[in-house]
Amino acid sequence: MRLPVELRHVAPRLATGAFILNSGLSKCGGDEQTAAMMHGMAKNTYPFLGKLQPTTFLRLLSAGEITLGAALLLPVVPTAVAGVGLTAFSAALVGLYLRTPGMREEGSLRPTQEGTALAKDTWMLGIGLGFVVDGATSRAC
Repeated sequence: MRLPVELRHVAPRLATGAFILNSGLSKCGGDEQTAAMMHGMAKNTYPFLGKLQPTTFLRLLSAGEITLGAALLLPVVPTAVAGVGLTAFSAALVGLYLRTPGMREEGSLRPTQEGTALAKDTWMLGIGLGFVVDGATSRAC
């Protein structure tokens, strides 16, 4: 049986999957102060998240990151499917970077020192889009 992962996808899947899985695991069981801080930043950018309690938000974020990280690491998940998840997740993070005041230099896309932690998520968006495009343009066997 052939796995739905091309050799060229292994390294970026491992790198992003391990990074995201670790992030989700580190948020698992986070305290109320951490939940409030993360929820506050997210709801300022995405107001619909204000309907969630901070601890619920953190628990859902953790579960989502764990799920996405595992999907990227497990070779039975097709790369295009994992790429859609990675693209959606990283697009939300890039949106957070673009919409949060103080993350970018005035009139520029260049990050401030505070924005560097969010600006780095653009590499995940590029990888996710690459996976989706590759899946859409590859010949079915």
